[in-house]
Parts: sequence; structure tokens; C-alpha cells
Amino acid sequence: MKAIFRISGIIYLIFLILWFYSCKKEFVPTLTTTDITNITSTSVISGGTITDEGSSPVIARGVCWNKMSNPTVEDNKTVDNAGIGTFNSSITGLSNNITYYLRSYATNGAGTSYGNELSFILWMNVPGPSITDADGNSYYSVKIGAQIWMAKNLNTTKYNDISLIPNLTINSEWEAEEGTTGHNGAYCWYDNDAATYKTAYGAFYNWYAVNTGKLCPVGWHIPSDAEWTVLVNYLGGEYVAGDKLKEAGQIHWYGVYSGQSTATNESGFTALGGGHRTYYGAYEKIGTIGLWWSATSSDATGAVGCGMSYGDTDVGINGPRNKKEGYSVRCIKD
Repeated sequence: MKAIFRISGIIYLIFLILWFYSCKKEFVPTLTTTDITNITSTSVISGGTITDEGSSPVIARGVCWNKMSNPTVEDNKTVDNAGIGTFNSSITGLSNNITYYLRSYATNGAGTSYGNELSFILWMNVPGPSITDADGNSYYSVKIGAQIWMAKNLNTTKYNDISLIPNLTINSEWEAEEGTTGHNGAYCWYDNDAATYKTAYGAFYNWYAVNTGKLCPVGWHIPSDAEWTVLVNYLGGEYVAGDKLKEAGQIHWYGVYSGQSTATNESGFTALGGGHRTYYGAYEKIGTIGLWWSATSSDATGAVGCGMSYGDTDVGINGPRNKKEGYSVRCIKD
């Protein structure tokens, strides 16, 4: 009987020892990766949320990424202080058209653990689908970020329901543009010379043609001011995006001056200095500025437009611009 008690005591002692060491077992942190935001052509923001620091304080945290799945802290990483809770990381210096894999990490005395994995691609100058308008004109398109843009100015003379757009060549008619049913959509070619300007620069349209909702081919639309802003922000913001949007060289832009000397068209958008037609019918500034309509109305007589100049790197998205003006049009995919 004593032997039985002795064996039971030994077993109980072993149990106590195992229980003691199990209580001292160390655990790594528990965390999740936050969604990717603030996406540009070279950077994103992500981060993580640490819900449990584990058996000891978190001494390092951040985001790691690579071109292969399951990145670790041995790859590219950010270092975002210590502690639990939510943190954000800015990941910069990224390249275009490459799949990246990203996940958050947290390290304590027991080791490093990782959040869920996310993947992303920073699209730039990637060919999109071809487009045909109501006249049968063909266009190519380009993917920039999450958007797909027409890579050439529109030059249709018909709405997408095949109805004709009035071609107003006389200055007084262009300025009047008001019929018995209200404002009329209209188009024209620079200097009323389709042979010289149509192929390269496309047509000018007043904003009333834009507002019909029928100007772009089916499946495409005139971008809002917000959609123009997404494009510009993706390319680095209003003070630098012009260089990435404008065609390089001097074929369709005057001179080599200031920002124009560094235009790269790396986005593939190929913005040209097509000039515009004023509300009173005059043609102006070909080679020096490019102006495009947005679908966003400012007030009864004005709307928001997007503009670029040969003399700087800026992109202006603003208004009100007179709805009777003749501007170029780019369509964006629905």
C-alpha cells in the first residue's frame, strides 16, 4: 500500500512540475493586417492591429513585404515603435506592375508573429480594352491605378444613341448655343479644321454635350472631378502629376520650358496641348494648354474642368469654367 501511495505521490509531483512549466510557456502576439489605403504609383499605407501582446510586451511592430508570398521580417519592413493596439505604416519606393505581398508583424520575447497576408499591384501604363465610338472611330485605353482611361481625346460627331451633335462653326452660334428646349450640346474642331486637328487633338465639346450622358461610348463615362482627383493623387498630386500625364517632347507642346522639359508620360495618358474654344467662339492656346471637362457642375453657368500647361508640372482641377467653352474630353471606364 505504501508503494502505491509513493507512486501516486511521484505522479502528482510530475503533474505539478508539468503544470508549473506550462504556466510559464511563452506566447507570441496576436494581430491582424489592416487594409491597404492611400495608394499611389509608388507607395501605399497599411498597418496592423495587435489584439493580444502575448506573454511579454511587444518590442517591435510594423509591416513586411516582398514579391513572394509569406514575407517575413527578413524581407523589406517598416519599424513602427512598440506596444499593442492599431498602427499605420507607410510603404514607399514601390515599382509599377508588380504583385507585392504584405503582412503586419509583431515581436515580443517569445518571437515574431504575423497578421493575415494582403497582395496588391500598382498599375501604370498598362494597356486596357479598345474602344469604338458611334462614328466608328477606334481608341486605345490605359490602366492607371484602379482606373481605366481613354488614352486619346474623343472625336465623335454623334452621341452613343447615334443622334448627331450639332457642329457649330460660327462664333455667334457657338456663343448662343441656346435653342427652344434650353442649352444645346455642340462640338467643333480647332479653327474649324478637321483635316489638320481631328486625328491628333480630337474635338472640342461644350459642357452641355457632356451633360447629356450620351457623349462617351456605352460602358464609359465623362469623369467627375473626384475621378480626376483620384488620377492626379495617384500620380503624386497636383504639383507633379502633369509631367506624368503629358506627352513628352515638342510635337504637341510648345518649347522646352520649365516643367515641360521633364514631361515623361509615364502614365500612358498622353495629354496634348490642344488649346480650347472660348465661350464667345475664339480658338486659343493650342500647344500651350490642355483642357478637359469633368461631369461635375459648379453652378448654373459653370462646371469643373482639368487643365495643364506646357510651362509647369501642375494639374488644376477647378471651376467654375463657363459651360459654353469648348474643351477636350476623355472618357473613363464604368
